[in-house]
Parts: sequence; C-alpha cells; structure tokens
Amino acid sequence: MFAIIGENIHFLLNSVLGLIMFGLGMSLKRTDFQELFSQPKALSIGLFSQMILLPLMAIAWILLTDLSPEFKVGVLILSICPGGITSNLVSYFVKGNVALSVSLTVINSIITLFSIPLLVNIFLQFFEVGNGESVHLPVLDTMLSIFLVTILPASVGMILRDRLGKKIFKLQKYINIILPILLFLVFGIKFFGSNQNGGTGIIIDEIIKLSPIVIGLNISAMLIGVVAAAIFNLSFKNKVTIAIEVGLHNTALALIVAGEKLGITEMEKPALVYAMYSFFITYGISILLVRFRLYRLKKRN
Repeated sequence: MFAIIGENIHFLLNSVLGLIMFGLGMSLKRTDFQELFSQPKALSIGLFSQMILLPLMAIAWILLTDLSPEFKVGVLILSICPGGITSNLVSYFVKGNVALSVSLTVINSIITLFSIPLLVNIFLQFFEVGNGESVHLPVLDTMLSIFLVTILPASVGMILRDRLGKKIFKLQKYINIILPILLFLVFGIKFFGSNQNGGTGIIIDEIIKLSPIVIGLNISAMLIGVVAAAIFNLSFKNKVTIAIEVGLHNTALALIVAGEKLGITEMEKPALVYAMYSFFITYGISILLVRFRLYRLKKRN
C-alpha cells in the first residue's frame, strides 16, 4: 500500500495542492476582488515584500551558509512560492485582514506562473547545480502545471461558491477532513519513504542542518513584512496580515517544482523541514504581535 502511494506521489501532491487552491477559491466572494482596489497601498506593499524583498533576503541569508547548491536552490524555491490557504487561516485566527490575505495569495499565485520558471532557472545557473550537467526548469510545462494546480482549481471553487451559495459550506466540511489526511500521507511518504517509493531519504543530520536556516527564513520574512508595512504607516491589522503572508509559504508547490519538475530530491528537503515549523512559528509570532499591541494600548490608557 505504502509503495503504491509512493509510486504515485507526484499525482497525490498535485491533488493536494489542487484541493488546497479549490478550498481557497470556495472562500472567495466577488466583494473580495473589490477589496483589491479599495486598499491598493497595502496590497502593493504586501506584493513588493513577497516578490522582491523576501527573495533578496533569502539570497543574502543562504550566501552566509555552507549549504550545498541543491539545498540553497531548494530554500530559494521556497522563498518565491506564494502563500496558501494556511496563511489565510492564520490571518483569520489572529483577526487580521483576511480579505487582504486572500487577495495577496490569489495575485501572487498568478504572478508565480511566470516568476517561478524564470527565477528558478536563474538560481540553477547561479549556483551551478548539476555537477557540470545542464539543469533547467521547463518553462512552458511548469507554467501549465502551476496553472492547473493553482489558478484553475481556485477558479472552479469560486464559481461553485457563486452558484451554490451557502451550500458550499457542506462541501468545505468534507475538504477540511480530506485535506489533512492527504497532507499527512504526502509528508509521511516524503519523510519516511525511500527514494524508490517517492521519499526523499532525508536524514536527521540534514534536518538539524536545515532547521536553523528555514526557521531563520520564516522569522526574518515576517520581520520584513512588519517593517515594510510600518514604513508606509499601514494599520496594525494590515501589518500582521502582510507579515503572515510573507512568512508562510506554499510548501506543496515548492515540492512540486523541486521534486516533480526538476526531479532533484535534495531540493525538496528544505521545504519539508520548513513545513515542520512554519505554521507554529508564524502563528506564534502573530499571537505575540497581537498581544504586544494590546499591551501597548492598555499602557496608554
């Protein structure tokens, strides 16, 4: 059973990501797109932080390490992936600007259709991955794959919500049950399965080596979001939301790019280790920011 699932790991991973984006689409309303234009300042700062500041910071971060070229590119692939439904969920938990969070996720997902193939090929060349052999990400094939597992299911989810109305909540309940099971299967196979069975063969020493890097990336990414939002005097709610969106990335997409499209398991490992910590770190820091804000408000009164 485990071997059969492992042999179809890429199909399972694509299904998981498609289901994630379908769930995101079901949470979208037409009014959410009106929000895109009602708060262009916050949206622009969020996108700039995600698409420009974060990759630059990630490059500077890994240049200070002695990671292998494959690990370095794996970290960078993670840094250019958009947020996902998890970041929207954290924004909801801490009473952030959920409409802004969803808008950033959707727009960033569209942008990554073009940015991921371009930037990943630049990273592969810069870090000379492949021991002298030419390694590149197929541009058109990757764009099509990203479209099929992100934009298309999100669009279908949105159309269904528009057609079904409140009935969509029943469907969301089933997805909320199925998705954790599928995610558990994917990460279980990636962590514990052999290379022949869809796993990465990751070992404890690699987890220990990558942990401070991905944790540092997560924390510094959130810091970038907070600082950028503060410089432009955004509201506290928008600051927290942007920090969450910049800090929490779509691990499933990173695994697809590194594992399925490039076929280099070493590049998948940073995303796997990142997935161990990212939700808890992002949620924990967000709670601390909210409590610090409340403390300051009480102190003023």
